[in-house]
Amino acid sequence: MLPHTIGEIDPPQRLLMGPGPVNAHPRVLRAMAADLLGQFDPEMTSYMNEVMALYRPVFGTGNRWTFLVDGTARAGIEASLVSMVAPGDRVLVLNFGRFGLLLTEILARIGAVVETVDAPWGEVVPMDAVAAAIERFQPKVVATVHGDTSTTMAQPLDGLGDLCRAAGALSYVDATATIGGMEIAADRWGVDVVTGGLQKCLGGPSGSSPITISDRAADAIFARRHVEEGIRRDDITDGTGIRIGSNYFDLAMIMDYWSEKRLNHHTEATTMLYGARECARVALGEGLAPRYARHGAASQAMMAGIRAMGLTVFGDERYKMTNVTGIYIPDGVDGEAVRRRMREDFEIEIGSAFGPLQGKIWRIGAMGYNAMKHKILITLGALESVLRAEGYACPPGAAVDAALAAWNKASIT
Repeated sequence: MLPHTIGEIDPPQRLLMGPGPVNAHPRVLRAMAADLLGQFDPEMTSYMNEVMALYRPVFGTGNRWTFLVDGTARAGIEASLVSMVAPGDRVLVLNFGRFGLLLTEILARIGAVVETVDAPWGEVVPMDAVAAAIERFQPKVVATVHGDTSTTMAQPLDGLGDLCRAAGALSYVDATATIGGMEIAADRWGVDVVTGGLQKCLGGPSGSSPITISDRAADAIFARRHVEEGIRRDDITDGTGIRIGSNYFDLAMIMDYWSEKRLNHHTEATTMLYGARECARVALGEGLAPRYARHGAASQAMMAGIRAMGLTVFGDERYKMTNVTGIYIPDGVDGEAVRRRMREDFEIEIGSAFGPLQGKIWRIGAMGYNAMKHKILITLGALESVLRAEGYACPPGAAVDAALAAWNKASIT
């Protein structure tokens, strides 16, 4: 294809009911169409201050250091770990899925000494096992995912901060998949750094990572910076000659950019900031408690519909994320053929799986702008039709009826 024959982008209008990304809220898309501003324009810096204020309640915190890292959710993850951990530091990772393994990979690249405390996929790590591992390993940092979409499980975090602080350790939580859909309680949990993303429960596009940092963690991050005669050197060290491994992801430098100093670090991603700002406005305008209840109702409706088709929900339901449901692929059914028919016949995307669950489960998300009654009913009706076409017998209409009853029972209008 010659360049001059490439047409205007016109993507299909798919209903994204996988584990993320999901369809963005129209208000977010409209906000992102606003005019650009210079990064030090007073209007622009006022928007930056508004973003910090908007995301504090979303994170459940009063942290002064609450802002955005430009890049996908992984940018926030990597910035946190690169800025908190030096080569040779001990880091304990709670590992119960694909994204716990991601934390260990990033930490290995930093040169950390990593130990994991593991749970089988479909379960979570008991807090007494975490306490025992902290006592034994004496880590500098404890890192975990809150909700791991690969397994659809949400790790309980009450008490984690107390364990870490008692051991003199910092704590990091990746809340990419849960922020805006399940409660994030950074202050109550007592955790030091939490990062998120827009593309799941917050109903925005991928490309910006909200972050909150406790004063305790901020002190540790700033302590790694070396300043000579007011000019930051390229060989930033922590005072022992250990170089911070990234310029772009150096949180101390990014925090100076988001402070009253406005020290230039990079050109702020203006359009993404507009989108992130509107994501938080939508969430707070709905009310966080009603928003979490809506995601909970969506989860109950989805599970009721799945079971009415004779399918089995994956994992320990006590710890299930409200926004993603794992479903065992029934014997004799081609899981990828079902996904293809859902996409081609109904313009609906559902997810496959990773690692030991690959080919064994589907993952259906109902989050953000898609955690809505009609979208769940449409998805279940389409899945029932596709399953029958693939030779799986299920009661006609039972899934939609069961899901609707479950939604109504939750009193969500």
